[in-house]
Amino acid sequence: MSEFANSIYVNCSVKVAFSLGLLIKSSGIEHLELLATHSPSLTTYFKHTGSASFSSSFKGMAASAKTPALDKPNPAEEWTVVLPRRGKQKRNFHKVIVHERQIQEQVWTPEDVETNPERESKLMQKIQTCIKKLESSSFWLTFLDQLQTPEIFDWFLKAVGSEGKMQMVIYGIGNIESYEPPRLQLSLAILMKRMFSWIGEVEVFDPVISLAESRVLTALSCCVLTVNEQGRRQALRPTMFFMPHCEAELYDNLLDANWRPDLLNNIFLFGNSFEAYEQHLSVCKNLTLADSRKHILAIRQFVKEFGIDSFSDDFFRAFHGSSWHFFNIDPDLDLCGVKP
Repeated sequence: MSEFANSIYVNCSVKVAFSLGLLIKSSGIEHLELLATHSPSLTTYFKHTGSASFSSSFKGMAASAKTPALDKPNPAEEWTVVLPRRGKQKRNFHKVIVHERQIQEQVWTPEDVETNPERESKLMQKIQTCIKKLESSSFWLTFLDQLQTPEIFDWFLKAVGSEGKMQMVIYGIGNIESYEPPRLQLSLAILMKRMFSWIGEVEVFDPVISLAESRVLTALSCCVLTVNEQGRRQALRPTMFFMPHCEAELYDNLLDANWRPDLLNNIFLFGNSFEAYEQHLSVCKNLTLADSRKHILAIRQFVKEFGIDSFSDDFFRAFHGSSWHFFNIDPDLDLCGVKP
């Protein structure tokens, strides 16, 4: 191509590119890239001028494109559909749905950050003493025998058959440094982990955990969560939730976060008896309490519960009223219509 012809070709291409530059503010750079694919003259122009790519040549113009404003969501509505403002818009909008009840996870750090090797060593000794005390007790042997009966153990075998391991999540363990019942509860979880190879990683959380307790738990091969999930962990795979003597609201949060048959069927819960909650509310008729336990009451008909024998003076305070809870819900069942 002669120098004169080449000059005309380039000038024409620049004019086309300049005209298309007006389009980028309304159509976005992805439209220009598509156009370049079908426009050999533009592609040749950018190769001729040494541009790295079509999109990089228009990067500045793309950045200057205005983003249309959105209406603020209405706080009075549970679900808000965010739509564009009235008037002519140059971009296609899709409906954006915002769930205003979405629970935000809260980053957590211990409030009690005072610690030293001596304090941690004393706590470790207390826990090891509790583990030995529990391991040599008739309570542990009875608990173990019951756990390994077919009517209970088959639930676990069926779940871990495909997964291989089952994670354990411990919520609401309490102050293990100051009180023996929380130490005994932790000891039971540790002994179960040692006894059964199919129990995988152990995660622990309670907002009252101190830095010293956190370090000792880590030394015991437990993972202390740094986020307060408020009990709202979704059981995307079979998970053992170890929650003896937690607040009823924590159980209700767990059920609420998993209010689907496939998720509830992944929950293997050791904690306060759901049957006892139901019996208590049938007597006291307290509407406030009933509302805070609505998921517990609603799911009772689908729960297989096995209470444990805790009639032992040494372990009664730590485990009385505790049960295993297993869920067997039809995958096609719509739980939205399930009421207590």
